[in-house]
Amino acid sequence: MLDFTSDTAADTPSAATADAARLDDRALLDAYSNAVIDVTDRVGSAVVRVETGPKVRNARERGGLGSGIVISPDGFVLTNSHVVGSSKEIRLRDTEGFVTEAHVLGVDPDTDLALLRADGARDLAYASLGNSKTLRRGQLVVAIGNPLGFESTVTAGVVSALGRSIRSVSGRTIEDVIQTDAALNPGNSGGPLVSSKGEVIGINTAIINGAQGICFAVASNTAQFVLSEIIRHGYVRRAYIGVAGQTAPVPRRHAVLAGVENKMGALLMQIEPDSPAARASLLPGDVVIRLDGIEINGVDDLIRALDHSRIDRTLSMDVLRLGRLRAIDIHPIGRKPAKQ
Repeated sequence: MLDFTSDTAADTPSAATADAARLDDRALLDAYSNAVIDVTDRVGSAVVRVETGPKVRNARERGGLGSGIVISPDGFVLTNSHVVGSSKEIRLRDTEGFVTEAHVLGVDPDTDLALLRADGARDLAYASLGNSKTLRRGQLVVAIGNPLGFESTVTAGVVSALGRSIRSVSGRTIEDVIQTDAALNPGNSGGPLVSSKGEVIGINTAIINGAQGICFAVASNTAQFVLSEIIRHGYVRRAYIGVAGQTAPVPRRHAVLAGVENKMGALLMQIEPDSPAARASLLPGDVVIRLDGIEINGVDDLIRALDHSRIDRTLSMDVLRLGRLRAIDIHPIGRKPAKQ
């Protein structure tokens, strides 16, 4: 006689386990959905559509379209500088369809950020800037914006990488950029990248054409710095010495003779007349390898070193000239603000 008791007993735990796994999966998916819904409810109303160009469109004058995030109840709005461009007419449209004029307080093409102020609008819904240094790879993020003109679109993903560098329209590298796989399209530019806590941890700025899931956002800590500089000074202060250059290798024999370890340096191609570089007697062909004690391994290092803390200070610069090491004193000045 066959006894099925043991088989039934053996099958029961596995079925229960499968049911429990399905319940756990549903719970996890519900938690993910609820997190995205909560972020959207908290931040979505602070996202605005940024329209540039004349009120009456014609074939010759086309306006731009992007996104922005309100960061204070009195109408401060962060967006991308490439969204604003040189436009003098800017309109903001919120999620309820209310439209208000806005003006540019300052732009910083070097970080692709711009600060706007809504005209005559107060007590607006706004979002808070978070600390991007606390981010970790794999962390859930939500992007809100107007991709391809579709307003208030929400996408979710994760932080793919941190500390990326991308090239801005000015040629300068934007440091500490967040890479995400949250789907972005033209029109998302200037919109917020939001953490699960409902804090803005990035401003969406770029996508890689032809790639899927490779999108970038300027970190909120960078945005906080740019914001404070524009509010205080109207622009972001940076040091200026008046040179054009490129990254170039340092010949090994020159490095050995000069007693330096640099494999690369900043080769100066052009010196602007009556600039700090000209007054310091720098010449085309000089290779900068150190500035104010900082090793320079290329043009990006030189640009990065010329921040606002080195304005109106006499700095020591080491250059290779015809294979020989020379020490030069240079006095950077404040760079003129970007034209609006």
